[in-house]
Amino acid sequence: MAPSILLPQEVLSESTSASNGHALSNLLPGSASSLGGRDSLSNDQSLHSASDLGCQAQIDEQSPPRRAEFGSGLPVRGVLSGNNGFVSEQTTPLSFVGQGLGGARHSVTSKPNVLYIMADQMAAPLLKIHDPNSPIRTPNIDSLAKTGVVFANAYCNSPLCAPSRFSMCTGQLPSKIKGYDNASVLASDVPTYAHYLRHEGYETALAGKMHFIGPDQLHGFEHRLISDIYPGDLGWTVNWDRPDERPEWYHNMSSVMQAGPCVRSNQLDYDEDVMHKASQYLYDYVRQGPDARPFCLTVSLTHPHDPYTMTQEYWDQYEDVEIPLPKVHIPQEEQDPHSTRLLKTVDLWNNPVPDEAAERARRAYFGACTFVDDQVGKLLRILKNCRLDKNTIIVFSGDHGDMLGERDLWYKMSWFEMSSRVPLIINYPPLFAPKRVNESVSTMDLLSTFVDLAGGDPKAIIPVDGHSLYHYLISDQPGRDEVFGEYMGEGTISPVMMIRRGKWKYVTSLVDPPQLFDLSSDPLEIVNLAASSKPEHVRMTAEFEKEAHEKWDFKKIHQEVLASQRQRRLCWTALTKGRFESWDFQPTDDHRQKYIRSQIPLDDLERRARFPIVDYLGREHTAAAMHHGAAGALGE
Repeated sequence: MAPSILLPQEVLSESTSASNGHALSNLLPGSASSLGGRDSLSNDQSLHSASDLGCQAQIDEQSPPRRAEFGSGLPVRGVLSGNNGFVSEQTTPLSFVGQGLGGARHSVTSKPNVLYIMADQMAAPLLKIHDPNSPIRTPNIDSLAKTGVVFANAYCNSPLCAPSRFSMCTGQLPSKIKGYDNASVLASDVPTYAHYLRHEGYETALAGKMHFIGPDQLHGFEHRLISDIYPGDLGWTVNWDRPDERPEWYHNMSSVMQAGPCVRSNQLDYDEDVMHKASQYLYDYVRQGPDARPFCLTVSLTHPHDPYTMTQEYWDQYEDVEIPLPKVHIPQEEQDPHSTRLLKTVDLWNNPVPDEAAERARRAYFGACTFVDDQVGKLLRILKNCRLDKNTIIVFSGDHGDMLGERDLWYKMSWFEMSSRVPLIINYPPLFAPKRVNESVSTMDLLSTFVDLAGGDPKAIIPVDGHSLYHYLISDQPGRDEVFGEYMGEGTISPVMMIRRGKWKYVTSLVDPPQLFDLSSDPLEIVNLAASSKPEHVRMTAEFEKEAHEKWDFKKIHQEVLASQRQRRLCWTALTKGRFESWDFQPTDDHRQKYIRSQIPLDDLERRARFPIVDYLGREHTAAAMHHGAAGALGE
């Protein structure tokens, strides 16, 4: 049975304001002409659905939203399409058609824009959206959560930057795409969500970090606005052949011990560049000509990733705030084998962090989270000012978390909640009602989700490991509640795999004892039930272990990782001798095509001249509001 559609009053009432640089004038019959008049709809305009849906809705601008019942009673928020038919998951998942006020401002588009904002190393359990008592100030993220769909148990698929992002981009587990560590090369023939969205007619742009390694620094993105913050070469390859050797580029504890306020940092340099380029992209987009496509802009910030330092402004925001210290301490001799390796990897073995340093590091981290939140707020304001907010889906997430001293561990690289859980919000009030989803999902699910949000054909997706989250957005029915994860980076000597399902989390490898946690009764993961003699725990451990070995060929993956490490180390050694050819992305910024230039067509210059356009008396939304160049091009 088809779901019912709620016609939001805000969508109908906004039919006279630009959205995506487009109004909803062509959305409804009886709208103003395409060349200039203020869009309008008579109060008695009757709107008919497509014949196969067999329903009719009477729309009155003064009346509250009306439901059109299709049978199941399932409420799905939507709008009306340009062919007088209802938009629903049975037709196109999202279909918004608009014509710019003033006519020639923008082309008609049938797809919403997508703004995907990523934070780096943001520990989801600490955020106010998951812990109301959190002292971290994130009002803009909180606002997105209040009006959006919050995934309360979202995970990365590998708790390390590059492998996590590769899985997120491709919808595949790291071992499938050889995304083993922060020096793994993602093959150019592996489709990413950028490829799929371009296929659906989107302009795809990346502003910020994605940790691509190798000559291909685009992977389907049409535009890359800024280079990555980290090197795109093979220099950070892990070495299982020498597990006790600590390379100089590994994390150490200087980020914690030196934590505190700063005037400037590399990370601040980077994120301010990211924000400038992302902001300018949106300003440029809204002033494009009649051939503008919907955009998918990914804005990927490097904060709150260590080093734990932040400007005085953000440091001072936590002056009178009680900074909570880690809740769980595990004596060094009682750490599990993987955690023991991590302590040695980051130079924590026999080198405990004083509470005073931990407090400083956490305070700086909290300030960095507030910094990220402010950048989210800036992007939201730009969308609103550019009339893009009503037709832009906002997705907020991250690549992994940060232990921040819990269990005496720092940074990421483990499957504990603080390291592996990420924020995930999908916000689009015109179509998706606010709610929380408690089932376990992962960022690997985003590729298929983006295809659904774009109205694409899910059957066209080459088989992936992720599953679309669209079902959760439109339905309250239960979902899969399942996440698989793989970790083969720093601190490992063999693949460490994770299964998250229901209340359970199971972690296993060839070299370490398994771990089983009941997160419903033990959210801090203190008691390893794999060592329990209780029948239920014995049974669950056996079932998970059997499933893990059916899913993964541990020995084969181990050998594939070793072979890849050896190949990359050999290549890196050779590439550092003689002339060095960098793979780091060099963005183009051609000032000969910016501002006011003789070779730029007049119509283009006029479109760039100002937004929004106004008439001779400075008034918006009038029939005379038109760019000089556009009018000239039309012979007026």
